[in-house]
Amino acid sequence: MSAILDIQDVTVEYSTGGTIVRALDGASLAVRAGETVGLVGESGSGKSTLGSLVGRLLPGNARYPEGRVFVDGHDVLQLGVKELRTLRREQLGFIPQDPISALDPTMRIGRQLELALRGLPNDRAALVGHLERVRMREPERVLRLFPHEISGGMAQRIVIAMTMARSPRILIADEPTAALDSNVRSEVTKLVFGLARDAGTTVLWLSHDLRSVGRWCGRVAVMYAGRVVEDGPAEQVLGSPTHPYTVALAAADPAGVQPGERIETSSVDVAALAASFRDEEEVVAR
Repeated sequence: MSAILDIQDVTVEYSTGGTIVRALDGASLAVRAGETVGLVGESGSGKSTLGSLVGRLLPGNARYPEGRVFVDGHDVLQLGVKELRTLRREQLGFIPQDPISALDPTMRIGRQLELALRGLPNDRAALVGHLERVRMREPERVLRLFPHEISGGMAQRIVIAMTMARSPRILIADEPTAALDSNVRSEVTKLVFGLARDAGTTVLWLSHDLRSVGRWCGRVAVMYAGRVVEDGPAEQVLGSPTHPYTVALAAADPAGVQPGERIETSSVDVAALAASFRDEEEVVAR
């Protein structure tokens, strides 16, 4: 089966203060329709840049000197403005880490949801129905509220409702539960994957939570220094990692130790990893 998302040897650089910072350095990732892929790695590894790149949502100081990105056959980096907007609206869905900042503070929730449903049924009953799908309490009341009047958990459910209302073909979720407390986090994660499964949506889930990724994602891709260094079934990558960085990452997972036990982390030979990047076969494919 051909990939619905195909990222090929992409380099992304940011120009800031006269300095060039390389965020992606030959990153590649292919995802088939219907897959649930967890993208893991430390902060600064390039996860968010890669996720935003799928919809060409990077800031204006980003450059793409090398590589290509295909979404369902469309070359994202070459699309015109009109075609790109259509692709984002009809095929892509994004759930950000900070849901409150994703909402317009000057507009009531009902109006924002109505705009997200433009071209689809968006009467009052339809709006209530979409909030009920995400198990929102008192949806009629919530539609009348402004973003500053709701909690973080409510905001995340609203963003999920807006995103999944159009049944996107690909969902990119960038640490979507990081700002939530532990009780809400599990419920929201279950909700997102349930809606995606019902809609047949492909999921790219960016996260630091290895346990959650292992539970909900069928496949895991590990990022380090702007590249995907290991990729394969979640059980194999997280349970029996092969790449030295993945070994270190798994060892540093606090979920793998008993309360009070000291976390023993594996050291990563950065020089060896840098040298391995000069080898075209550095990615461990499982």
